[in-house]
Amino acid sequence: MNGVFITGSNTDVGKTTVGVEIIRHLSKTRKVRVRKPVETNCQLIDEAYAPKDAIALNEACSEPEPLSIVCPYCFELEASPEEASSHDGTTLSIDDLVSACNADTEDSFVVVEGAGGLYSPIADASLNSDLAKRLQVPIVIVIRDELGAISQALLTIEAAKKNKLSVSCVVLNAIQANNLCNKEALTAYTKIPVVSFSKKNLELFYSEIEGLI
Repeated sequence: MNGVFITGSNTDVGKTTVGVEIIRHLSKTRKVRVRKPVETNCQLIDEAYAPKDAIALNEACSEPEPLSIVCPYCFELEASPEEASSHDGTTLSIDDLVSACNADTEDSFVVVEGAGGLYSPIADASLNSDLAKRLQVPIVIVIRDELGAISQALLTIEAAKKNKLSVSCVVLNAIQANNLCNKEALTAYTKIPVVSFSKKNLELFYSEIEGLI
């Protein structure tokens, strides 16, 4: 597979928001497919689940695909995919997710988004890190730009190294404006490129991310 795996230090750090902008930018010059193989906390609408993150990512592509391909595993329970699938009486395997990520992607750059943090359970007895290893693509680590971001970033980088995962970059997502100097501080502790993300300055983000992905 040619692509990247977007993960984070935790849930609610803005993986989808960052992923949407990565897809929009890369779609200008190449064919991009998105895979969000499993999503929980999905609302049931007209007898079909609506995976809101997968929908947002898919709509960012220049050529959106059917949601059944983008996100084939949807669950209503707000929990890890491992727990949500078990709650529905389903055994979701890592092989299921690998197959979903690789389906119809041969001629494309694939942006895969995980569920939760790098060590969050994503399938039966499997973590997000296990899926990234199986896909053999570099990862993008999204960290919420807040107090404590440096520790969160370094712990996630260490986890990636332990699992022999290649890290394209760390994205510091400024969900709320702050006066912290996390980017400058973090670069003193790691050689992994650190990129700032803000909806107010997307052009800078695009220029920085272009050479890293």
